[in-house]
Amino acid sequence: MLQKRSALLVVSLAFAAGAANAQISDGIVKIGVLNDMSGLYSDISGQGSVFAARQAVADFGAAAKGLKVEVIGADHQNKPDVGSSIARQWYDVDKVDVILDVPTSSVALAVSEVTRDKNKVFLVSGAAASDLTGEKCTPNTIHWTYDTWALANGTGKAMVKTGGNTWFFLTADYAFGHALERDTAAVVEANGGKVLGRVRHPFPGTDFSSFLLQAQASKAKVIGLANAGGDTINSIKQAAEFGIVKGGQQLAGLLMFISDVHALGLQTAQGLVLTEAWYWDMTAANRDFTKKFQAQFPGKFPTMVQAGVYSAVIHYLKAVTALKSDADGKAVVAKMKATPTDDKLFGKGTVRADGRKIHPMYLFEVKKPQESKYAGDYYKLRATIPAAEAFRPIADGHCPLVK
Repeated sequence: MLQKRSALLVVSLAFAAGAANAQISDGIVKIGVLNDMSGLYSDISGQGSVFAARQAVADFGAAAKGLKVEVIGADHQNKPDVGSSIARQWYDVDKVDVILDVPTSSVALAVSEVTRDKNKVFLVSGAAASDLTGEKCTPNTIHWTYDTWALANGTGKAMVKTGGNTWFFLTADYAFGHALERDTAAVVEANGGKVLGRVRHPFPGTDFSSFLLQAQASKAKVIGLANAGGDTINSIKQAAEFGIVKGGQQLAGLLMFISDVHALGLQTAQGLVLTEAWYWDMTAANRDFTKKFQAQFPGKFPTMVQAGVYSAVIHYLKAVTALKSDADGKAVVAKMKATPTDDKLFGKGTVRADGRKIHPMYLFEVKKPQESKYAGDYYKLRATIPAAEAFRPIADGHCPLVK
């Protein structure tokens, strides 16, 4: 059975309000949060993303607006076949209207195709591949939080401009890693740098020794880690054991999250430069969200992926309320694109015709242990990348939806 094969985890929250609007399909707006609940990306998304969706429904005031909303979650195990099977069951049997999150780009690309076929809605917060708003774009998908182009434009450009002009890539061997390496290499070369080599490791990986030795032998000034989550954490730990940074090479964590920094500790992570879309300690609203998050997950700090789920749910519910219907996925996404975004975690933004959500990105440096004043005080802001510059120009993506 699908539930046994996919380790389906279900968390439900129903807001009963008067009679649901008759134009809402099945009388319920059903939200599915699909991600890694048990593997190397579970801290990045996992149950924290289910919480974020649930909190967004509550903050939106769904009950007061006459909406009955249910949130469910499932574990895709980072496998495209499992993810697409869950998506089909959700759409066909469980009457899910929108799927959110979906880290692991290969899974997200598969779910995006299923969503288009079923004319539902897919709001991507966890996956990174910029192909989702490029040649693989669809009228049913919005890419919400970040992507490989934005990461490359932030971290890659900053490191080249500060002297890191030769690179060697340590890359996760699947769609996300390939896209992040591709987009970062393009930025490095466009800014006068040179790629000396690359090596691809299994996903997920455990022993990065041989790959790191190749990177060390290349004499590249920067070793670009085109991986994420547990792979990045283990790469950095093993690089420290080899004395790579002490030997004069820099590590570029091309996709890092506060959960990674927390796991590494400041002693190991200090000095790393990274690009994020959101940081828990930037605003009072972010800190308030974090306080609620920590009531459920003590000692942890929400990631930009989880904050992106919150933001996407708010905007989705605004569109459904305006249309008084969730039945036509393309129509809902079109409404979301036509309406400026505005929520307490991401502020104001827009959604482009190619499905790319537009907002500023932030270049951070991880603090030294002595610079941190309290728990979670991990980042210092190096630069704000304006919304107009943070993401790939729409004409360069070759999305079929863009005329």
